[in-house]
Amino acid sequence: MMKRLQTSTWVYLLIAFVLMLLPFVKDDRWFLFLMIQIFVFAIFAMSYDLLLGYTGIVSFGHAMFFGIGAYSVAVTMSRLDSTFSSFLLGVLVAVIISGIVAFLAGVLTLKLKSHYYAMLTLALAGMFLYIAERWRSVTGGNDGFTFRIPELPGVLQDHRNVVIYLFTLLSMVLLFFGMKRLTESPLGRVLVGIRENDQRVESLGFRIMPYKVLISVVSGVIAALAGVLYAVSLRFVNTQVFDIEVTLDALLMTIIGGVGTLVGPILGSAIMNLSHHFLSDLASVHWIFQRWVILFGIIFILVVIFFPNGIVGTIQKKMHERKMKQRVKQVEKQSAKN
Repeated sequence: MMKRLQTSTWVYLLIAFVLMLLPFVKDDRWFLFLMIQIFVFAIFAMSYDLLLGYTGIVSFGHAMFFGIGAYSVAVTMSRLDSTFSSFLLGVLVAVIISGIVAFLAGVLTLKLKSHYYAMLTLALAGMFLYIAERWRSVTGGNDGFTFRIPELPGVLQDHRNVVIYLFTLLSMVLLFFGMKRLTESPLGRVLVGIRENDQRVESLGFRIMPYKVLISVVSGVIAALAGVLYAVSLRFVNTQVFDIEVTLDALLMTIIGGVGTLVGPILGSAIMNLSHHFLSDLASVHWIFQRWVILFGIIFILVVIFFPNGIVGTIQKKMHERKMKQRVKQVEKQSAKN
């Protein structure tokens, strides 16, 4: 088991190393921006997967935390000097506010059925969206506002997009391994047990409420960090970060890649962002491509049909079934010899 985990870890590190070299091979601005968006929404989708995939908690307002992170760093850096200190302060504000909101939402509803939590998060997201639209003196309303990010020293300023790319990639890799370690720990095993049968877990002596609240806070904070990276990469923020479509995007990324896999949301983010970019570019070929969502819907239906557990989830299931068949054959051979 440990050998397999070590092998997978080396594979992930190798992929991260290749991604790190990409901007030195292709440094087009549009390409770097596209990859940054993939990394940002991969983090956001992984945070959603902690709730849905590992704990069985459904959230319809996960964009609330994403928006809190985006606005926290944007407002802080627009009101203060654009320095690294103000950036760190914005990140701290994002973590504190998202953690408090996630804690309150969890305490109020997670002792009930999961759909109460889904409804409350949807209502809270709508409330934050309303506040952001009305509090124009701070948020800029629907128009949003731009802000400056810290100047980089020396020659790095001339390659700012590459630096942002590497910083976002590093953030995704570190958060991925952190969440991977969490889900493989005893805490992660309890969360999976809660997803499968919370009553049985409770009968074993575990109090499931603290675990649900804890994972809700962790998921909300990570989603807020994704919002921070999103705002910094664009240097612009508006009320769309609170839109329910942002949550639905995370849900689709998780389902396409594979619920409860962590790697799946990363793959789902890549598929969705690449589909959006390249299918939209086909608008000049034929008018039907102007509605890229229709084509993406077809892709999504095909994925669900041929990969019912998501791409990564289905592959893992097939590999597990193959290993089980091989073990059964080995046992049958040994029993035949005896």
